[in-house]
Amino acid sequence: MSFQQKEDNLNRRLSGNLKGAIPLLALLTAFPALSTDMILPAIPSLAENWNQPLSVINLILVCFFVTYGFFLLFYGPISDRFGRRRPLLTGLTVYVLASLLCAFASSAPMLIGFRILQAAGAAASSSLSMAMTKDIFSGPERERILAYIAVIMALAPMLAPVVGGWILVDFSWPWIFFVQAVMGVIGMLGVLRFPETLKVMSDIPISQVMDAYGRLLLNPSYIIMVLVMSVSLFPLYSFIAGSSAIYVNEFGLNEQKYSYFFAFNALALMVGSFSCLRLTRSINSRHLMTVGFAGIFLGGVFLLIAGQQGPWSFALPMFLITFSMGLSRPPSNNLVLEQVDRDAGSASSLLIFTYFTLGAVGMWFISLDWADKIPVLGGIALGCGTLVLGAWLVLQKRGI
Repeated sequence: MSFQQKEDNLNRRLSGNLKGAIPLLALLTAFPALSTDMILPAIPSLAENWNQPLSVINLILVCFFVTYGFFLLFYGPISDRFGRRRPLLTGLTVYVLASLLCAFASSAPMLIGFRILQAAGAAASSSLSMAMTKDIFSGPERERILAYIAVIMALAPMLAPVVGGWILVDFSWPWIFFVQAVMGVIGMLGVLRFPETLKVMSDIPISQVMDAYGRLLLNPSYIIMVLVMSVSLFPLYSFIAGSSAIYVNEFGLNEQKYSYFFAFNALALMVGSFSCLRLTRSINSRHLMTVGFAGIFLGGVFLLIAGQQGPWSFALPMFLITFSMGLSRPPSNNLVLEQVDRDAGSASSLLIFTYFTLGAVGMWFISLDWADKIPVLGGIALGCGTLVLGAWLVLQKRGI
């Protein structure tokens, strides 16, 4: 069979699966949120039951993110060499097994170790789902699809802590990981039903697959955009790690009420992404990015002014910050991917690796023994908003 016949055959199979592509890609992209946010309501009780400080228990989040980011760098080039499906299926298999091991952990070190293994498997999902998006769609259509995916996947951080809270009402925390194992199985079934999306696989030797990162590091427009967009997400990851301590310990809410406030914040991400989807029809996406970055800055100001007065005085500025991220992230991701013509898997991996590495730093920083985490979080949002908005305005003047 000739290359053209293979490509035509692949296009026919993809066109028959496009309706299922968006839910599958959204599920794969949402794995980090599902894997972190479901356990958030249990963190204060785990610290109490295992007699460990919050900074130690939060390592189940920090170590997950660090490991996740490291393995992203592995899966991207491998997928450019061998296709998307095989690395995805391998990673999801590891994820399912590790989730079951997490459920049987009997101490904080055991749970942290199994979470590292879980992250190694989950890393295959979001980087390769973004690479698959670039394989299937292009240009404005890809930006629109990324916005659709962002709307759907925003349900994950909105519902995950609520589901985790419900599980804790009637069951114990290990059941959270049993549910995650089922989620991994569903992802595997979706990948098995979907065709390989990479039309042309690289023929370079396996020993040279990591050379793609050297090419990307020599692409200044790509690197600059990756750094700018990654810093914009720093406040969100800080909020994820600090939210349970703020709502449960500082405001005195129980785990279930906390999960609803966390879901309210996640709703902001979905509303922001949906607004992006609607507004890009009439407003240039670059203008939306400017508005989004300005919103992060303003949210930080409001957090510093009024965030300590009560749960809602904290939740509303965080809603603005997270809404602004949802508004700016789909066009931001698309703009980053537009900077490369090859090595899409590696480019997606390096992008998300940077997201999660900075996110892990934010989680570690907010987990330190601060007397009050709210002004710290406000300072983070204000600083990142100022930096990103300023850098973005300069980049626009230079024509990026």
